[in-house]
Amino acid sequence: MIITYHKESFIRVQQGDLVVAFSPISREIDPKTTRFGADLCLTALNAPSFNGCETVTFGNKKPFVIDSPGEYEVDGIFIYGLASEGFEGKINTIFATEIDGVRLCHLGGLANPDLDPKTIEDIGGVDVLFVPIAGGPVLLPKDAAKLAASLEPKLIIPVMFENGAGQEALKTFAKEIGGEIGEQVDKLTLKRKDLEGKEGDLVIIKAT
Repeated sequence: MIITYHKESFIRVQQGDLVVAFSPISREIDPKTTRFGADLCLTALNAPSFNGCETVTFGNKKPFVIDSPGEYEVDGIFIYGLASEGFEGKINTIFATEIDGVRLCHLGGLANPDLDPKTIEDIGGVDVLFVPIAGGPVLLPKDAAKLAASLEPKLIIPVMFENGAGQEALKTFAKEIGGEIGEQVDKLTLKRKDLEGKEGDLVIIKAT
């Protein structure tokens, strides 16, 4: 599995020929945003920073779009969309799915860290957690760190930190979870066996 980060909350996950895009950025707000073809487009919020599925429609690939809470199965992959509170009171969909034995959870544009017990139960065990940390319309760094710790993921990948204020948020977030910023990677290549012994390890992927 190869994971890359493309600014805001936009994450690309590739496993073999399968490509999944989480919350791609619309070209109407960033014409230069990364383009590629995806099989699945999971949009957390009805806002241009999160719902740019046209960005991941490329060549012969037109993604299957999931943009609301619910339970889905696409080509043998189960995706759980869980309703939560996003910025400006919008419905934010937290996505939880498993690909090649690795359970992924993307918190989208979550604004309220107080998830109800049923949502936490439905998220279940998390191997890789993508969490927004910028503050403002989404989680504050301290709240993001507290929530991340409560979900007990093996790896924590922050998003929404690429601008100047976001870098300060990243420092605060790293301090709160007891980690260090350290070296940032261009991409994360991950296999199930790589998760052995991991407990809330911080991984920072450079935004491209």
